[in-house]
Amino acid sequence: MVGRLVVLLLLANLGWFAWSQGWLRTVGLAPTVQAEPERLERQVRPESLTLRPLDAASAAAESAAESAATPAATSARPEPQASTEEAAPATLASTEVAATTPAPTPAAAAGACLEAGAFTEQQIDAVRRAAASLPGGSWRIDRVQLPGRWMVYIGKLADADAVRTKRGELRDLGVDTDRPGVALEPGLSLGRFSTEEAAQRALTDLGRKGVRTARVVQERRDTPAYVLRLPNADASLRQQARALRGALAGKELRACD
Repeated sequence: MVGRLVVLLLLANLGWFAWSQGWLRTVGLAPTVQAEPERLERQVRPESLTLRPLDAASAAAESAAESAATPAATSARPEPQASTEEAAPATLASTEVAATTPAPTPAAAAGACLEAGAFTEQQIDAVRRAAASLPGGSWRIDRVQLPGRWMVYIGKLADADAVRTKRGELRDLGVDTDRPGVALEPGLSLGRFSTEEAAQRALTDLGRKGVRTARVVQERRDTPAYVLRLPNADASLRQQARALRGALAGKELRACD
């Protein structure tokens, strides 16, 4: 079996070799020759064509021409434009900044209302003269009514020694004391109240603690008074208003009620 295969392979090789060499052309078994003689016939004076190597000068000129053409082509290429998606974050950021920046409020631009007082008839004249140094229209003086005030009071006592003795007795009972004011000295104040009823209740409570000599007095009747107001005090006006401190009888400018 093997011998037959070897013989068949030899015969096949011999047949391929004979075919490739054209030995079988007589029986119509030769390879097709690829030739185009008409191209040679169309050539014009082929003997005048000469091939020669490119010299150094020509090579340099050709290289320079190629280099000059490359930037021109690059510059002519349109620049890529930013897409809408890339530009959108920048627009959003600008909007957020504008939204979160607080706008100045009318109160901040106009200033704040400040006031000092209340002042008595005698005190307000000095305040008025001092305020005249401020810009016109930046201040005013308003008349107000101070309500009456009542006091739980012990007095009048004999002298300062009697006041000290009584204060010690009250301290032992757990009762706090204060000065009653010039008109009611020598004496002791056990509390001040905006109504007479409140003062009477306090007197009753003190009686349970052992206080026997106290009574309710009206410390102040309804009294007219005056208040200095700066309706729109900006930083500049507040700075100028510091010069008024000497005329304010110890009272400070504060936010209006």
